[in-house]
Amino acid sequence: MRLRIILPPNIESAAPRDAIPTKLEIALANGQAVRPETLTPDKLGELDEAGRVAAFSLFQWCGGKLSSFLQLDREKLTTLVTTLAGQDDFYWANKPQDPIAWNGSELIGVTEHLEPPPPPTSPSSTSSSSSSSPSRREADEEGEAEAEFTFTGAPMTVDGSSHYLAISLPSREHPYYEEIRELLQTYRFKLEPGNRKWWLRDRHLTLNFLGEYWGELEDRYQAEFTANFQQRVGKIPEAKIKTEVMEERNGYNLTVSITAGQASQQEISQSLNTGKRYIESGEKVFLIKRSRLDTLNAVQKQLTGDFNAPLLHNGSYKIPYSRSLEIEEPLSELNPNFEPPSTWRTRSEALKRLDKLQAPKLSDSLDAILRPYQKTGVAWLHHLYQNKLGGILADEMGLGKTLQALAFLSSIKGGTAAPRASTSSGGTAVGASLCRRERSSVPRASTSSLPPGGTAAPRASTPSHSRQPSSLPSLVVCPASLVENWRREAAKFTPELKVFVNQGSTRIKTPEQAQAYDLVITSYGTLIRDKKRFADINFLCVIADEAQHIKNRRTQNAKALTALQTDGRILLTGTPIENSIQDLMSLLDFIMPGGWKPIPNGARGDERRWHERRILDQAAPYILRRTKDKVATELPEKIEQVLFLEMTPAQKKTYEAARQHAEKEISQLEKSGASEGALRMKTLTQLLRLRQTCCDPRLLDEKLEPSASTKLNSFLELLEESSDGGHRILVFSQFVSLLSILKEELDSQNVPYCYIDGSTRNRMAEVDRFNESDDIPIFLISLKAGGTGLNLTAADTVVHFDPWWNPAAEAQATDRAHRIGQTKVVTSYKLIVSDSVEEKVLQLQNQKRQLLADVFEASEAANAKITLQDLKELI
Repeated sequence: MRLRIILPPNIESAAPRDAIPTKLEIALANGQAVRPETLTPDKLGELDEAGRVAAFSLFQWCGGKLSSFLQLDREKLTTLVTTLAGQDDFYWANKPQDPIAWNGSELIGVTEHLEPPPPPTSPSSTSSSSSSSPSRREADEEGEAEAEFTFTGAPMTVDGSSHYLAISLPSREHPYYEEIRELLQTYRFKLEPGNRKWWLRDRHLTLNFLGEYWGELEDRYQAEFTANFQQRVGKIPEAKIKTEVMEERNGYNLTVSITAGQASQQEISQSLNTGKRYIESGEKVFLIKRSRLDTLNAVQKQLTGDFNAPLLHNGSYKIPYSRSLEIEEPLSELNPNFEPPSTWRTRSEALKRLDKLQAPKLSDSLDAILRPYQKTGVAWLHHLYQNKLGGILADEMGLGKTLQALAFLSSIKGGTAAPRASTSSGGTAVGASLCRRERSSVPRASTSSLPPGGTAAPRASTPSHSRQPSSLPSLVVCPASLVENWRREAAKFTPELKVFVNQGSTRIKTPEQAQAYDLVITSYGTLIRDKKRFADINFLCVIADEAQHIKNRRTQNAKALTALQTDGRILLTGTPIENSIQDLMSLLDFIMPGGWKPIPNGARGDERRWHERRILDQAAPYILRRTKDKVATELPEKIEQVLFLEMTPAQKKTYEAARQHAEKEISQLEKSGASEGALRMKTLTQLLRLRQTCCDPRLLDEKLEPSASTKLNSFLELLEESSDGGHRILVFSQFVSLLSILKEELDSQNVPYCYIDGSTRNRMAEVDRFNESDDIPIFLISLKAGGTGLNLTAADTVVHFDPWWNPAAEAQATDRAHRIGQTKVVTSYKLIVSDSVEEKVLQLQNQKRQLLADVFEASEAANAKITLQDLKELI
């Protein structure tokens, strides 16, 4: 079995537009070519390794189901060319029997057209909002690319009227010759040998065929229509699809309907219900093209959030503000004359063109500190807030999301904003904002603890350009380990905000007490305990930091946060989903209360994938993610290396004994009929033992010598080499017991170090000690305790002693050093024991990394949860 990827001869003109129409076939061992839709994924296991890798990429691009026809951009086609290098899998559409030749690793006639375009120079090139819907211009370009998918032989020709059709087949080298012939036979066309034309002589069948396949005749088969046909059939009018929008409180009312001359609604409904592709009104007939009905039904499904929504000729839909941008493109495709209200355009246009956003006025100090992309982020948040919307600030780690969030809070509190429209009762805005933050890398101010009952920096005088400050406070909710970090950032960058730290014995007790402050900072744990106190407080805006803490909607964290009353809802998170789209759904519960629909419990297969696509489309306009390589070009390079290490003999013996013991225990548990939950727990426990053995076998056998650990030996060499070169190191491990071994080793060598794990009380003191003292070469950090909330640009080397399931957690840890303020090249080392569970963990990481990339590109995300079978295979 092989892939057959059929490319258009006009690739030279299609490639620069990143719209390359491509046909996909699967060639079986007997030489037969079949459509990929007819094969289940398990059948594709017969492909060779390169073919399976390419098929996996195609699955991702096709939304989880292979399609015979797809549009590729240069990057995707380059991926296929690289994956299938040297293989006879590529063909030209006008020469489908002859594979395209290779010149080394270059596919002749293809590779030279796949060079990336020059970088954009417009202001918006450094700030982009993720959006899954193509613009009208992009759609036009795709249509042009399809129209140019031509060949040199005789074309398909169509003649006839509203009562009959006479069609001549194209020459046999036409890429769709067999498909066209099969279609005509299926639709009861008859071949007349005398003139070699296929005839259909029946008015009802003729009108139905035109309504059903007109789009394919024009766009896919590139048929030529005779002058007689143009004169007789070209004048048949089409039924029109009308869209009308009226603004209401907290949203819009959208009406979509089909009209056909004077035909009654009953006549239109009867035509649709009986499958007719035309409507008769008196002596006139109106075509209803299937492509238009398909588009209408797709829009209706999107509007209702129902995969099984029926095709209706008339319907009314309530549209919350948060969905205007999501459905604007589909509605414009449905009705090119779609004209939404001015407020609709105000909300959506700015999200499509961030460079057009009106930035709020900021204090002179903030204006001087903020980088251009950060000002864009503040303007973006401000625009969303003013328009009862929300968004995800998902900038890559190290780009200063905390600073942008504080500047935004200052702008809405200081009075520089125009008055907002009134919100619904209860103070909850329709829509919300979802953002994840990077700690600012500007050095923290060393601030003493704030006194009970008055944990505030002095309030600065209100700028002359501001309106009167609001009496409502804003709220920041973050992990307990980051409360002090937020207090320091606010004191340094927004001293005009009066801050109260709601923690320990110092707590907000009444709404009146809260109104005395501009900003309240608390932890998720404290919020849960204080939820009754906070229930009566109306907040100006709520910002939830490290929002992965609410990725499960059933947790107390998520419930306490969602229950808050506020005019604005913002989440700060660089990883809106870490394992599956379920995480994103939980975030939507907070940011769009009542404004979205979850996936039905029984949804499976295509239906589930459709709902996942729907949710991503809805969230995509409100995700803003910038990467360091685009907006912080002054940052030095980050070099990532994987060091594969061979086990020592003693380590290998310990590992193999642990592995055999694990297999035996799991097998016995399976034979006893244990539940899957019990099996998962046992498997995870045994995996933990294997991973600990990879780090240091003394974690399983204390009698072994330190030299039994290959990682410890390599780490000590790396430490010596780095210290001699003047480098300073961050060491991350998820095992506190392993960090204790490293502490003993450093103590024995009189090497000074800093240390943080989950039990560390004052993390910031250790951070300050490391940043302020060049004499301390190494910082030992528990991955979970120190992977976020730290600014450690004093280090330029990062060592991951053991791999973690989630690559995002590792990336966050590395970016403690690689962030704004870093002036040196950052080198990240990952220590991996060969032929062990650690190598297999890397494979799982790559799957999740692709998932994260899909989300940030607003693409469909597959479920990447680790199954029991995955866990057993790791052992």
